[in-house]
Amino acid sequence: MNHNDVLRSLRYMLKVNDQKMAEIVALSGLEVTAEAMAGYVKKEEEPGFVPCPEKVMAHFLDGLVIHRRGRDDSRAPQPIEVPVTNNTILKKLRVAFELKEDDLHAVLKAVNFPVSKPELSALFRKVGHDNYRPCGDQLLRNFLKGLTLRVRG
Repeated sequence: MNHNDVLRSLRYMLKVNDQKMAEIVALSGLEVTAEAMAGYVKKEEEPGFVPCPEKVMAHFLDGLVIHRRGRDDSRAPQPIEVPVTNNTILKKLRVAFELKEDDLHAVLKAVNFPVSKPELSALFRKVGHDNYRPCGDQLLRNFLKGLTLRVRG
């Protein structure tokens, strides 16, 4: 999935406007205007569409964690992870929404996309680990749909 699709899904899920999305990005230390965010959430065929850079997506995900859970002053700020892969997006959303393994299964089951426990845990392993598996677009898309159902009710 491209970053614009993910931003669009998260914007709908959280029921926020472009200004609030820019504020979420600012929580992680990057200033982005609401107008720039508006370009990132447009569809490719719409006028004013701008591809979302890796850096903005990384800052948005980190800002979302801070927005949902609060800033942890006891730890030093983590460096921004670039490039942003589907696995990274999945990990950050898991942290931001405080999802346990059972919650992840419930989210995917809600959209009829069951995944076994070993398959799911392989998505959260470090790159290079023997059991690491890259997260596909279809899985991420279904995860975002299921999470939207969970958050929006």
